[in-house]
Amino acid sequence: MFGTGASTSSYEDFHHTDVILLFGSNAAEAHPIIFHHIMRGVRNGARLIVVDPRRTPTALSAHSHLAINIGADIAVLNALAHVIIQEGLANTEFITRAVQGFDRFRDAVAAWTPERAAAIAGVSAELLRDTARRYARADRAMLGWTLGITEHHNAVDNVFALINLALLTGHVGRPGTGLNPLRGQNNVQGGGDMGALPNRLAGFQDVRDPEVRARFERAWGVPLSPQPGWNQTGMFAAMGRGELQGLLVIGENPLASEANGNHVRQLFGRLDALVVQDIFLTATAEIADVVLPARASFAESDGTYTSSERRVQRVRAARQAPGQAQDDLWIVAALARAMGYDWASPEPEQVFDEMRQLAPNFRGMTYARIEQEHGLQWPCPTEGHPGTKTLHTRLWEPVVNPKVALTPVEWEAPAETPTDAYPFMLTTGRRLAFYNTGVQSNLYPHPHNTGERIEIHPADATRLGLADGERVAVTSRRGRVEVPVRFSDTVAPGTVFMTFHFPDQVGTNLLSIDAFDPEAGTAEFKASAVRIERIG
Repeated sequence: MFGTGASTSSYEDFHHTDVILLFGSNAAEAHPIIFHHIMRGVRNGARLIVVDPRRTPTALSAHSHLAINIGADIAVLNALAHVIIQEGLANTEFITRAVQGFDRFRDAVAAWTPERAAAIAGVSAELLRDTARRYARADRAMLGWTLGITEHHNAVDNVFALINLALLTGHVGRPGTGLNPLRGQNNVQGGGDMGALPNRLAGFQDVRDPEVRARFERAWGVPLSPQPGWNQTGMFAAMGRGELQGLLVIGENPLASEANGNHVRQLFGRLDALVVQDIFLTATAEIADVVLPARASFAESDGTYTSSERRVQRVRAARQAPGQAQDDLWIVAALARAMGYDWASPEPEQVFDEMRQLAPNFRGMTYARIEQEHGLQWPCPTEGHPGTKTLHTRLWEPVVNPKVALTPVEWEAPAETPTDAYPFMLTTGRRLAFYNTGVQSNLYPHPHNTGERIEIHPADATRLGLADGERVAVTSRRGRVEVPVRFSDTVAPGTVFMTFHFPDQVGTNLLSIDAFDPEAGTAEFKASAVRIERIG
């Protein structure tokens, strides 16, 4: 909606705001650095409101917690918008200047009373009203979300609904306000910056724009297709159709991290060539035709990372790579040479300099400036530019062109809902002491390494006759795993929780549904129907 995929504000804005509204984010465990900034804002007087089906450590730190049912996000957000409009809390001056489509949006949410949303979400209508009033009445408010919003089959609509709230209230484009998609792992933002997206070139430039393509074609000396490529979900579909025969996987472990893992294994088995470039022998690498051992750990790399606040920072190698392991960039250049393209042996700074010449958002950044100023936030269009703390300040100018459109979205239930055969809803997430599929965090002993367990409400456990710690079978329509139970009141009755940190012990994503958002390609990891049975 705004032209780039990034936070509109800075970490520092959390320190100087009045309300922080987090949707589907257990920042205390999944984003501890950002949570430090959030709690600094709370200590400075900000009110923290958390919307999450689980009573996470983040929710326990909040002033109020909306423990909504899984998949009820759009119903809740439409109800918040309804209250803001009906009670005259919308920022009409900002809407008149910077927003279009208000009448259509008002009509779309007219039927979304708090009572209607409460029946879907499982929280009180008064709590919804209180949340809407506090967010709208605040002079400054920050809105943050993460995979709890985007790992759904209607992920894009979820994000539209969040952006609608900021546009209704004018909580964007000013210090202390903003929209903050918190990134799932280190340098996800940097990957997007560099063009690791199927429809974008470096700097989030649209591959369909002929002027953009012409600039890259002149620099690279090759024609570029105007057609966007496949995202990961699209790649899997192409494998199933037989249209994709070769796959190069760099620093990813899709056999363990993707939904419906048994189906992913079947698709990989159809490939003519699977090549994996990584620092460890992941589950995906174990079935690869070729493994390229990379020097890719943060401690052995040189280059840049970009944080969730768009801050580009330097990273330097602290030690030499072991054995014959090579730098990722060296490997990619060697592959190019093997294909007949002489890329020589580029250094990271050379690649960065080429990127900033082609991407206006980064043109003013140099390694020297990044080091001297301890990082720079894009856009930074010239070498005299200080970087940009707050995006979209143009929305507060007297004349705004183009305006940003409110986008009505309708609520849909998750692709799977509980049935007699599969009566529980499984949602997944992270734990503080572990990282992704455990490749980097499970190789060393520590007191929190208790392995995977399924968290279940004590009332459900009692009804099933389970003992705490007992090993059970968890079955979905796609697979079956065995895992110990852990009694926990952090989940509501009817909901169970697992992580994906221990795939060697428990393949959680063998259970996950691979229903996906048609635009983003993200699978619905947060909502899969399962049953739990005692093991004889």
